[in-house]
Amino acid sequence: MFIDIHAHAYRHPIPFVTQFCSVDELLIRYDEAGIEKGFVLPVVNPEIYLPQANEDILDMAAAHPDRIVPFCNVDPRALSFSANAPLDKLLQYYKDKGCKGVGEIMPNMPMRDPMVQNLFACAEKVGLPVTTDGSLVVGGDFGLCDQPGLPQLEYTLATFPNLKMIAHGPIFWGELGGFKTPAQRKPVMRPDGSQTRFYFPEGPLHGETVIHTLFRRFPNLMGELSDAFIVLNCDHDYAAKFLTEFQDRLMFGTDICGFRHPFNILKLLLELRENGTLSETAFQKITRENAVAYFNL
Repeated sequence: MFIDIHAHAYRHPIPFVTQFCSVDELLIRYDEAGIEKGFVLPVVNPEIYLPQANEDILDMAAAHPDRIVPFCNVDPRALSFSANAPLDKLLQYYKDKGCKGVGEIMPNMPMRDPMVQNLFACAEKVGLPVTTDGSLVVGGDFGLCDQPGLPQLEYTLATFPNLKMIAHGPIFWGELGGFKTPAQRKPVMRPDGSQTRFYFPEGPLHGETVIHTLFRRFPNLMGELSDAFIVLNCDHDYAAKFLTEFQDRLMFGTDICGFRHPFNILKLLLELRENGTLSETAFQKITRENAVAYFNL
């Protein structure tokens, strides 16, 4: 069965903004899809969603200990709005409560902002992996801002060699797709909250990218595949080759943000296994075994 390392749920979902599942609805979707358990990541950054408490996720995990694994999350601006805030004390508290990681980290700030870097330093000190999402801009969006080629991510990986980072989101995976323009990597948020149409990459895909280089250069980098579907589905042969090479560095996730949220990467992984382009060994690592080892389940 699958292990989902990136999910969302709200204690009391509201019927607008993003209509997240309740934990009961999340488990219904898991049962339908054959997902054994999932990691629920709290939303604490106010840029686009209504913030929730880490305790909400801990309560879900306590109610469903065999199905829900908690993450915690801390806004890098917390406590003192400074680059020396003692965020490690918060993270250690939640680690002791059973949280397995930090995220989804997505304030709309540069990744190299000193307050963001302080959060990374504190997570490294405490020994918790982090999951981030990205953006193209500061202002009018959510996610840590980085430029094409991901130089701020590279800087962070080099600065904190013992920080376990789980890459996620279209800004990261878009680099794999060879987009013709930078803004293709993520839909643009309009002032009224609507989004521009997303320009999907076009296959076939060719050559290697910064993503290949980052995985080879930095052993502290892992990848969560929910947003990789947009790129990998363009070229299944390319997808199988990429997944095979980095089978020890990739993990399955849904990033479920609503009850009807499609699990596209799940379907693609099953298809690649069925047609023989992805080995059973690689399939099992990506869908379950890497998560078990990485999070010491």
